[in-house]
Amino acid sequence: MASIIRPQMLRSALRASATASRAATRPVKVAPPCQARWLSKSSSLRDQPPWDDNTDHDSASTTGQPGESGEHEGALARTDESIKVEYPEEEDLPSSMPVQGRGGFHFKRTLAAFSLEGRVGVVTGGARGLGLVMAQALVASGANVALVDMNKEEASRSAEGLVATFEAENPGVEHLPKVTAHYCDVSSPTSVNQAIAEIIKEHGQIDNLVTSAGFTENYDAISYPHDRIQKLWGVNVDGTYLWSVGVAKHLMERKAQGSIVMIGSMSGAIVNVPQPQAPYNAAKAAVRHLAASLAVEWAHAGIRVNCISPGYMLTALTKKILDDNPDLKNKWTSLIPQGKMGRPEDLMGAVTFLSSDASLYVTGADLRVDGGYTVT
Repeated sequence: MASIIRPQMLRSALRASATASRAATRPVKVAPPCQARWLSKSSSLRDQPPWDDNTDHDSASTTGQPGESGEHEGALARTDESIKVEYPEEEDLPSSMPVQGRGGFHFKRTLAAFSLEGRVGVVTGGARGLGLVMAQALVASGANVALVDMNKEEASRSAEGLVATFEAENPGVEHLPKVTAHYCDVSSPTSVNQAIAEIIKEHGQIDNLVTSAGFTENYDAISYPHDRIQKLWGVNVDGTYLWSVGVAKHLMERKAQGSIVMIGSMSGAIVNVPQPQAPYNAAKAAVRHLAASLAVEWAHAGIRVNCISPGYMLTALTKKILDDNPDLKNKWTSLIPQGKMGRPEDLMGAVTFLSSDASLYVTGADLRVDGGYTVT
C-alpha cells in the first residue's frame, strides 16, 4: 500500500529542504589558526593553545622510557620484594576466642530458610581465625559442628568455647549444640578419609562443609622456597579438593542434598600489592574455579558448591603481621573503597546464607566479601 503524505509532513519536508539549500550556498568562514581554541567552557582552559609545550604528555605514554615521567609510575600497583612474611609454625599461631554477642536467641524477623537445625557441618581449619568464627555462625544457626585442624588440642579448646558461649548467650536452652574436635592433615588423602569416617561415627552424618584450612606467605617468586610452595598448595588446593570429594561421596551414598562452601580469597581474582604472593594467588584462583567446576559436576546430586572470597580480614594473625609491617595497613586500606579491613564476624552471614536453604538456587557462585576491593 502506498504511504499517505499528509500536508503537515509535506510542509516540514519543504522547510527542511529550504534550510539545507540556504546553508549550502552560505559562505563558510574559516577562523585563522591563531583564533582556534578549546571547546571547553572552563575559563582556565579557554585561552590555552591546543598543545601545551611545557607539559610532555608523551613521556607518560608508551612513547616514553620507563620512569621518564616520574618515580610515581606504577608505584601503587606493584609488589615490593622487600616484604617477606613467613607463615608461623603451628605452635606459634595465636589462639582465637568465639565472638561474643552473636549467637543468642532473638526476636527479629528473618527467613526460616536460614536455619541449619538438624544438620551437621564440618569446618576445616576451624580451631582459630576465620574458621572458628564461621563454625560459630553454623552453631548459632542450629547446626552441630565438627572442627577439623592440625592442632587437635587447640580445636578441642575452641569446641568447648563455642558450646560455653552458646550456653551463656542462650540461658535455659534445652539442647546444647554438639561440637567436636578432630585431627587432620588436609593435604593427605589418608588423613582426610580417616577424619571423615571419625566425624560420621561421632555425628552420624555430614550435611555441610566449609573448607577454611589455608594459609598465605609473602615471598617474591624467585626466592620462594619450593618446599614451602608445595606445602601452601597442598593445604589450600589439595585440602579443599580432598575434603570436597570425600564429603560429596558421603552425600551421594546417602542420596542426600548438601552444601559445600570453599573459602577462597579476593587474591584469586586480583593481584595483591605491595606484598608479593604469586603462589597463594594462584592457589586461591584454583579454589574459585574448582568450586565452579564441581558445582556443575555435582548439580545432578543436589550438592551445591560455592566459594566465599574474603578481602583483608583483621584476624589475630593479621594483627601480628601488621605489627611487624606497620606501613601495610595504610597501603591496604587506601585501596579498599570502604576504607576499612573486615572483621572475621563479617563472614558469618555469608557462610550461613550459602550453607542454608536460603541459597537453594545458588551454586558455582563466588561471593566476595572484600569492602569493594575487587571492583575498582
